[in-house]
Amino acid sequence: MIKNNKEIVILFDLDGTLIDSTDAIIGCFYHSFNELNFDFKGIEDDIKNEIGYPLDIMYANLGVPQSKVWDFVDSYKQEYRKVSQEQTYLLENALEAVKLASSFARLGIVTTKTTAYTIPLLENFKLMGYFETIIGRQEVENPKPDPEPVLKAIDNMNMIVNKNIFMIGDTKLDIIAANEANISSIAVLCGYGKKDELSLYTANIVTDSLEAVKMIKNRYF
Repeated sequence: MIKNNKEIVILFDLDGTLIDSTDAIIGCFYHSFNELNFDFKGIEDDIKNEIGYPLDIMYANLGVPQSKVWDFVDSYKQEYRKVSQEQTYLLENALEAVKLASSFARLGIVTTKTTAYTIPLLENFKLMGYFETIIGRQEVENPKPDPEPVLKAIDNMNMIVNKNIFMIGDTKLDIIAANEANISSIAVLCGYGKKDELSLYTANIVTDSLEAVKMIKNRYF
C-alpha cells in the first residue's frame, strides 16, 4: 500500500512525450545539410524515425560519414539555439499530465536532449518547477536505450529501483531503458514510436502522457 506520494516516481521522456519539437528538429537537420553541402537522399520521415537517438548517431544513421558527424552536430546546435523555443509546442494534455502526476508522485525528466536546451524549454512552458531532476545527454556516458540515464535519475532522487517507479516515453529507446533498469514502463502514441514496435517491449501502451498518468494513479488510488 502506498502511504504517501514520496513512494511513487514518474520519469518522463521529453520529445514526443511532453513536447512536439518536430519542426525545429527537421529544420535544423536540413539547415546543417545545406550549410555543409551534404546531399541528403532521404525524406523527412527518415529523420523522424531517428528522433530519440543522440544527434551524432542520428547523423551517422542518415548517411553522414562518421568523421564528419560532429561538424553536423555543431551546425545543428547553432541553428537549434535560435529556433527551439518558437518552434516547439506542448503536446495536447501534457500540462494536465504533469500537474496530475505532481499531485501524487515525484517527477523527473530523462531525455536525450541536452539539459542546456531542455531547461529553457521547460521554463518557457512553466514546467520546470514540477521536476526534481533533469537527466539529459551530457549527464551520462551511455544514453537511452542504455539504462544509465534512468538509473541516474533514480539515484539523484535518492530512491532505490522498484516497480513504483515509472518511465513514460514514446519510443522503444525509453521502454528498453526502463526495462533494463527494472522499473515499470508505459509507452505513449503521441510521439514518434509506432504501436507495433512498442508492443514488443511493453504491454502498457496508451494515447498520451495524461492517459499514462491516469493509469498509474488508478493503480494506487
